[in-house]
Amino acid sequence: MNANEISLRPAVEKDAWVLSAIHIAAIKALPATFYTHKELLAWRNYREKPDGSKILKSMKTETFWVAVEGDIVIGFASFIVDELIGLYVHPSYQGKGIGRILVQHFCNEAIAQGIDKVLTTASLYAEGFYLRLGFTAIKRAPHYLRTNVVVPVTKMSKTLTIS
Repeated sequence: MNANEISLRPAVEKDAWVLSAIHIAAIKALPATFYTHKELLAWRNYREKPDGSKILKSMKTETFWVAVEGDIVIGFASFIVDELIGLYVHPSYQGKGIGRILVQHFCNEAIAQGIDKVLTTASLYAEGFYLRLGFTAIKRAPHYLRTNVVVPVTKMSKTLTIS
């Protein structure tokens, strides 16, 4: 597989379950390097099995795009106008440029709306990834997971070139 074999499309409701599965798998694959095991459990909402209900609720307020290989959803990004909310790629497909493609799509969508600066809140694992994509660290900050567990994250921004 290479990045040319990947297509992007808007997520639809029937994708919610697989998006939840990707979210859980991606977090389960992380080592307890930057966050404790307890924090990682909270990050995936203590789920072992997918539950698309929270993603379905988020789909009402956020824009979701999925990366697809053939007909298999392998990653997704969610955003609201100028802020990238979530970016997850299934561990089997990480390191192949899928995350980069999804972030570039988000940036292109922002440019199309006349936005010249975008934001994201990066986990400590993802900070280097975003730096390589041209984001700048603004500050470390606490992030409140839905489970009321607080984890450190890095607020980041990227200036876009509008042509």
